[in-house]
Amino acid sequence: MNTKEKNFISAVIYLHDDGDRAVAFCSAVASELDAHFAQYELVVVDDACTDDTVARLREWGREQAAPLTILHMSLFHGLEDAMNAGLDAAIGDYVYEFDSTELCYPASLIFEAYRTALTGSDIVSVCPRTVRGGSSLFYKLFNANSQSAYQLRTDAFRLVTRRAINRVHASSAHLPYRKAAYAASGLKMTDLEFDGQLTVKGSGRFNLAVDSLALYTDFGFKASMTITLCMLALALAELVYTLIIFATGHPVAGWTTTMFVITVGFAGLFAVLTIVVKYLCLLLNLNFRQQKYLVESIEKLQK
Repeated sequence: MNTKEKNFISAVIYLHDDGDRAVAFCSAVASELDAHFAQYELVVVDDACTDDTVARLREWGREQAAPLTILHMSLFHGLEDAMNAGLDAAIGDYVYEFDSTELCYPASLIFEAYRTALTGSDIVSVCPRTVRGGSSLFYKLFNANSQSAYQLRTDAFRLVTRRAINRVHASSAHLPYRKAAYAASGLKMTDLEFDGQLTVKGSGRFNLAVDSLALYTDFGFKASMTITLCMLALALAELVYTLIIFATGHPVAGWTTTMFVITVGFAGLFAVLTIVVKYLCLLLNLNFRQQKYLVESIEKLQK
């Protein structure tokens, strides 16, 4: 007889007009959790569903007698805010985060993620090997400008420990992008891969990508510095061109001087904006990232 795991498990599932797929997905997750864990809960976040998703799920929960909690949002919040509400409601020692009800991976990976977490990883991401071009470009930009030791990837779901949740909530009560917050937490992350691809596209991902680059990377500062240097180089080229025109005795009345002044003016403007962006980055670090240092673990050696 197999002994089930004693740790309490929460599975937070995001729903927005998922229809029949919600019931099938929750059933698959519940079956996997029930097979391996003595205690678990499903926390389903109803992000203002307008179809019969919740009604179908409620009926399934009554028939299966599943430990189901449905968290109804007052209005449509979007993925990140709704999932933050679900995480606040979850009480598990380990929490699964399912941002989508697309089951494009073997259900066995759900328990495999837990087994991986037991080896010392506070965040375990289950990632497809095939990724769409837009997502690949975003993660290349993010990872190139991030200070995290871990590379972010497209993931189907993730498992996080209660310590990871507490750590990121200690740095900020509001998490605009959970995945980046976990990567910046200083805790160990591990990726599990599967053959497949996510096909369901979430809304509002572009705005989330822009916010994430601003909050968790120095991409904005580097971009402003690059533009400033380009404008300064253009101003220098314009200066050289102006001197050559005057030296050869064929000046265009007013044109070269005007262009030089305009170019230098824009260079100065971008230089000022770069300074402003730098100060905004410092304010962001002081207010959003509250922790002064991050400790992954403590190991004590005794004789």
